[in-house]
Amino acid sequence: MPRALWLLVIGMMINVMGASFLWPLNTIYIHEHLGKSLTVAGVVLMLNSAAGVIGNLIGGVLFDRIGGFKSIMTGIIITLVAVVTLMFFHGWPVYIYLLILMGFGSGIVFPATYALAGTVWPEGGRKAFNSIYVAQNVGVAAGASLGGIVASISFQYIFLANAALYAVFFLIAFFGYRNIKGVHVNQTSILEQKASVKDPQKFTALVTLCIGYLLCWVGYVQWSTTISSHTQTLNIPLNQYSLLWTVNGLLIVCAQPIISQFVKHVAKTIKQQMLTGYLIFIVSFLVAANAEHFIGFLIAMIILTIGEMLVWPAVPTIADSLAPKGRQGFYQGVVNSTATGGKMVGPLLGGFIADYYNINFLFMVIISLLIIGIFTTILYDKKLKPAVDNTAVKT
Repeated sequence: MPRALWLLVIGMMINVMGASFLWPLNTIYIHEHLGKSLTVAGVVLMLNSAAGVIGNLIGGVLFDRIGGFKSIMTGIIITLVAVVTLMFFHGWPVYIYLLILMGFGSGIVFPATYALAGTVWPEGGRKAFNSIYVAQNVGVAAGASLGGIVASISFQYIFLANAALYAVFFLIAFFGYRNIKGVHVNQTSILEQKASVKDPQKFTALVTLCIGYLLCWVGYVQWSTTISSHTQTLNIPLNQYSLLWTVNGLLIVCAQPIISQFVKHVAKTIKQQMLTGYLIFIVSFLVAANAEHFIGFLIAMIILTIGEMLVWPAVPTIADSLAPKGRQGFYQGVVNSTATGGKMVGPLLGGFIADYYNINFLFMVIISLLIIGIFTTILYDKKLKPAVDNTAVKT
């Protein structure tokens, strides 16, 4: 990988590590330390995700208008102001406002980082986006693990550690990103661009693709919400449930060589990788639906992780290939806001179905959503010009 991409990878890992000190503990802090109900905690987290959706879209537009460095720095500064303030003021209702501000600021960073990754290593194809994806997961695993240890000492240290890591990310970005080759500034208004640059066919293809991506995320987040509650009804200990996510993180990092060989020799196009990933997701939920013991959920998680490794990096790769020149940031903003939207809608939909129907019906709904996702993936590029072969994006 180019040196510039390594800087983006390291920055993303530090960024996500900082966020992961706090986000797994938000519900516990709001419920147990601030004395609010779980419903209120759910609403607060939904507002955080909604702010992230807005930040994703704005971050993508900023990348196209002012360039990667300035857009990433804008998101970091907003987030850093929020997390530093949180060190001193973390009562109610200030906590809500700062959490929303953090969601908005970090939302700006993600699409700009993905767009910049595609810009600095265009010949890398899927590999550029996969490296950012792996960095995110390393950050999540490290941050969540260390966050639990730090929180057992004092929640005040959580806020301190969060601010310290964002400060490190600020320094990496400020000194490392400003001279990255490929950081561009596009001062041309979107309204002034030619029709070929706007290209409604490509945007329609992106939206069609993202419908399936959204539905996939709605299903995926059930593992951290309704499925986690379901494991408790089966008397599976919390430490065993937590182990599932440890396995998820380890596989994402350690199984990369296997996935690389798979996409090189079997699923050679991005579309094939996505369709294979969706089918693997369906198998995972079928296994989980019939699991009654820890080993069943462990097998389901391993299968789920394999599917995740094929689908998650593929969508930003396709978005980069679809994006007309000068619109890479906006297209990545749509992709990231879609994922964040799935994280926002998924817990509400899953909780409603599990409460008013049952967990088995929820599994049926998830599998149905994934089948719809397969069809949108098959159809997304059907109306594109024959000269544009987006299914054969370099892997």
